[in-house]
Amino acid sequence: MNAPILIGPPRMPKRTDAEESGVLNMPLARWGTEPMLESRLQNHRMARSAADRLRVQLLVGLVLAVGLPAMVGLRLDWGLLGYTNSQNSLIASAIGVVGGTLLFRRFRAFPGFRTYEYVLPSFFTSYGVVVAVMLILRLDYIISVLLGSLGTAILSFFVLCYLGLRTNTYVFHVVPCGDVSRLQSFAQIEWVMMTDATLPASPGSGIVVDLRADIDDAWERMLAEAALEAVPVYHLKQLVESITGQLEIAHISENTLGSLAPNEGYGKLKQVADLVCAITLLPLLLPLLVLVAVAIKIDSPGAVLFTQQRMGFRGRPFSVFKFRTMKPSVVGTHDDDARQRAMTLNDDLRVTRVGRVLRRLRIDELPQIVNILRGEMSWIGPRPEAVPLSIWYQRELPFYSYRHVVKPGITGWAQVNQGHVAEIGDVHYKLCYDFYYIKYLSAWLDALILFRTVRTVIGGLGAK
Repeated sequence: MNAPILIGPPRMPKRTDAEESGVLNMPLARWGTEPMLESRLQNHRMARSAADRLRVQLLVGLVLAVGLPAMVGLRLDWGLLGYTNSQNSLIASAIGVVGGTLLFRRFRAFPGFRTYEYVLPSFFTSYGVVVAVMLILRLDYIISVLLGSLGTAILSFFVLCYLGLRTNTYVFHVVPCGDVSRLQSFAQIEWVMMTDATLPASPGSGIVVDLRADIDDAWERMLAEAALEAVPVYHLKQLVESITGQLEIAHISENTLGSLAPNEGYGKLKQVADLVCAITLLPLLLPLLVLVAVAIKIDSPGAVLFTQQRMGFRGRPFSVFKFRTMKPSVVGTHDDDARQRAMTLNDDLRVTRVGRVLRRLRIDELPQIVNILRGEMSWIGPRPEAVPLSIWYQRELPFYSYRHVVKPGITGWAQVNQGHVAEIGDVHYKLCYDFYYIKYLSAWLDALILFRTVRTVIGGLGAK
């Protein structure tokens, strides 16, 4: 079977608040047939919000976030445009808007966020880089114009996101073969079950097909025709990955593992960036580290630092450093005792008063900057598990050890989506997140995890 695969990365349907908070436990997506939804599909292209188009977003951003703040900041005195600081401010604002717009559109290619949550990190990053460059080059600028431009850009994009959420519709045609029933679990998407092997007149968002299933010749010809007509054809497995942010491990084979190999070039660049960031941040964090050490010493008896054997890169154990957040425990010898001590439970009575604050703000992880300097960890990657837990998971979960193909991190894709888990059932889903990270490893995904980590720390989500 030589069916065309035109997946490329798909434009991913965004999940609802209910889906992301985990309360969506029943099928909400609607199945339809082509006759039932033909009129809706004829209008699908018209229904796509203008607010979602790049040229509209750039036009709105440049008019409102460059022109309007410039007029106010320069007090409508156009003669001020002749000054260098005014010109620099306008150019910087325009670059900030364009950069923020492109970042916004790039970050939303990954699942796990509601669209409007991309706005703040995208524009703060873009304008921050612009201001940093101007400071390095010692260029004059008007701060009120830049701040006004930033505020207007953020407000404008929040409005655009609101309009986009109200008008955008995702409609996919589904080839009736293979395991397509699980598509019903995704809300705000209409799945149109195709009744015959004829290319739809209005293909909507594209065609979904389970390429692992047996597909007869008529459907293969239809998929080939779709390729010629530039209609997107999505493999069911990859579309589900795009919606959930998880990589299915139930169907992984030895051949599949080869396609999951991480980007080696980016891995080397990331290692250099990790070291540079660690060397730069260590002097800045030193006063905080000293204050935390004193607070731990005053709060409870015991050592300030806690060390534990964790499973690291390529399955090599290493000693991870953390601030101690628990009362010292009696050491057992049995494997089950070691496993229980390695788990942190909800409302764990072993956690100290200072420890609860450190865990909530993730400050207890900061000493791992030493592990980064030693080349044992990265800032971002799958969280390293205690050796007893890792051995247990390896026995129970197939391909678990493959997560060690990249360096473990202080924060990661599973942490910002799922939080801390320890039981086998939960770790299975955590492994799906880890494999997704390995497959799509990139600077963009790392940046998204970093932004999400800041949001998680502020909200105190997932801490135990």
